[in-house]
Amino acid sequence: MTETFHLELTVNGRPRSVDIVASHTLLDVLRDDVGLTGTKECCVVGECGACTVIVDGKPINSCLMLAAEADGAEVLTVEGLAPEGRLDALQQAFLDTGAAQCGFCIPGQLMSARALLQRSPHPTPEEINEALAGNLCRCAGYEQIRAAVLAAAGEVQS
Repeated sequence: MTETFHLELTVNGRPRSVDIVASHTLLDVLRDDVGLTGTKECCVVGECGACTVIVDGKPINSCLMLAAEADGAEVLTVEGLAPEGRLDALQQAFLDTGAAQCGFCIPGQLMSARALLQRSPHPTPEEINEALAGNLCRCAGYEQIRAAVLAAAGEVQS
């Protein structure tokens, strides 16, 4: 018999209540139970950062967090950056600088960058490098991604 767990959390400002399999990760729940597929499933071992979301203000690899650990938490996914269908300053900067190439890593890159800008609205290039170090880009768009974060600095609302 599979153990289940009742999960209450807030995703992108909206309360969610879902019954989950106790062994499922937050990534599983966001994609399969909540239906938010912007968070990408890639390595599933916390190496690539494609599944990065913000939980209670901190960027985390959702593939490494058991969903039950998010009970009562505030979760922000890439879909939550544009709740009314309008891109926020960070997303627009990614487009303007050509940072969004194939797009697969971009949700995780955006969420790591958002967490950085929330804690440091005017980061140094070194802070950007450190904040994005856990996010891999196969297209090697690192320069454009860093430029996008710098362009959005100070414009992103926390």
